[in-house]
Amino acid sequence: MKCGIHPEYRPVVFRDRAADFAFLTRSTATSDKNIEWEDGNVYPVIDVEISSASHPFHTGTQRVLDTTGRVERFERRYGGGGRSKE
Repeated sequence: MKCGIHPEYRPVVFRDRAADFAFLTRSTATSDKNIEWEDGNVYPVIDVEISSASHPFHTGTQRVLDTTGRVERFERRYGGGGRSKE
């Protein structure tokens, strides 16, 4: 690798506020916020909207989507022009 062109790779805390879950990993992501971790060191923290602690695939919870209503809304908004009536 060329020297001086790559971002710094360092420990970063990713925090999922919705699930009250955080984990320490290494990343090139940057942040202005810092957090004191369990080991007593201070690391940059990145807040994420979803993680393995809150994602439906990992937690086993599913959301029910009303696909019929969505299709009808789409057809009302944009017309049912995609179908040919022969």
